[in-house]
Amino acid sequence: MKVELLKENLELIEKLKNVPVLHSFGKRDIGKLFNFSNVKKYFAGETIIEEGSYDNWIYFLISGHVRIIKNGEEIDTLRRTGDIFGEMCVIDGCPRSASIEAMDDVVCLATDVSFMDSLYSDDKVAFCSMFYQMVAEVLACRLRETSSELAKYKEELQKLKSVNSKGG
Repeated sequence: MKVELLKENLELIEKLKNVPVLHSFGKRDIGKLFNFSNVKKYFAGETIIEEGSYDNWIYFLISGHVRIIKNGEEIDTLRRTGDIFGEMCVIDGCPRSASIEAMDDVVCLATDVSFMDSLYSDDKVAFCSMFYQMVAEVLACRLRETSSELAKYKEELQKLKSVNSKGG
């Protein structure tokens, strides 16, 4: 049993080393991250994050698929190893802006980022810098995707307005 668990954890670490957003972390820093993290498993339909709740956890998707639910409506899904969720609450200190639900069996690395408060000065500055750079990259990518979607919707709206004005 212990050998299987060790093998599973080593495979997990190898997967996480290949996660693009973690590339800025050195081996020592990834080790620190893992020390304040838990591997969590969720079943299909299980809620991982509840909209309106508050905590200091950020999640890295290792396997499976999750849906993002805002006001009871599915607004997006995350499917890629390394996708991050839960970061907005950690950054702005506001309650969770959406719920996250497992679509199938899901494995995540859940990290309690409040551990950064316990780091000493040089380590804290370096680690926080890498962490916020990682989150900034994720948010920039999401903003770019959202901007593209918005442009498509505006174009579609313009087409509908044009058809409506010609027909009416």
